[in-house]
Amino acid sequence: MQLDNTYKTWLKSLKQKIQTSQLRVAISVNSQLMELYWYLAKSIVIKQQETNWGDAVLEQLALDLALSFPNIKGFSRRNLYAMRQWYLFYSVQNEFVPQAVAQIPWGHNRLIISKTKDLEEAMFYSVETILNGWSREQLEINIKNKYYLSKGKSVTNFLETLPELQSQLAIETLKNPYNFDFLGLNENALEREIENAMVNNITKFLIELGKGFAFVGKQFQVVVSENEYFIDLLFYHLHLRCFVVVELKSGKFKPEYAGKLNFYLSAIDSQLRHEQDNPSIGLVLCKDKDKIEAEYSLRDIQKPIGISEYVLTQALPENFRSQLPSIEQIENQLETE
Repeated sequence: MQLDNTYKTWLKSLKQKIQTSQLRVAISVNSQLMELYWYLAKSIVIKQQETNWGDAVLEQLALDLALSFPNIKGFSRRNLYAMRQWYLFYSVQNEFVPQAVAQIPWGHNRLIISKTKDLEEAMFYSVETILNGWSREQLEINIKNKYYLSKGKSVTNFLETLPELQSQLAIETLKNPYNFDFLGLNENALEREIENAMVNNITKFLIELGKGFAFVGKQFQVVVSENEYFIDLLFYHLHLRCFVVVELKSGKFKPEYAGKLNFYLSAIDSQLRHEQDNPSIGLVLCKDKDKIEAEYSLRDIQKPIGISEYVLTQALPENFRSQLPSIEQIENQLETE
């Protein structure tokens, strides 16, 4: 059979339909499981309140459910206890299991209630997991790096330089600070070292940046009036539909960085931006910044720019440093062994 373009287009549409249906089925099955867990946990809480049963009832219930449903996992004493904690956490403000909570896997749910402090933070991570398709490992990393506190915290002029819908999305896209622990560099690393490490760890770097970033290149060349200029890192954001120019600075933010980035954005908009693209966005990544100074630097700039800090490594507390062996001690021990 000759596979013409009509058939290929039709096949593609069928595949998309099947994939969409599979996703809906998976979400539906997970939602039903979470609703079952909610019911079980609620019933346990009510019964313990009515009868004054202690936690020993969880062990008996786990045994009876496992005997009655040998092919179903999830009825262990430990899991029943986790269900109860999960229910008590959310039932403070919810009569039924929240929609976002019902759509994420049980492992994600257990992680969220064990690592977050309140309902607002927990719901934030539930929604972000759905929007970004985070694995449990990615979710744990984002909780550890305090993504809840950093998202949308960059200093920007987006409200003044972008249309309302795009400005809100752009603000939510950037965060402060970015955590680059995975680069394995210390606080004294030079800009080029950081840049090279980011490219060598591009997958982890893109995960830290967030959903939607596509890497275009490093030291990206632009030519203006026969002069060559090199942009540290260039990305295209699939949801913002625009180029994102990133300038890395190994020290504290200086006002002149905003002017240089404004120049780069003009060049990218003139030379790379297509008609369907939105205005390009700039991001200065620096080790430290003064918030007021940063705000003043962006006040009269017409191009959309954000300023965020980054963290390379977390310094060890002084009381730990004295307890750690030196490099020489480790080497001597290895030679002895």
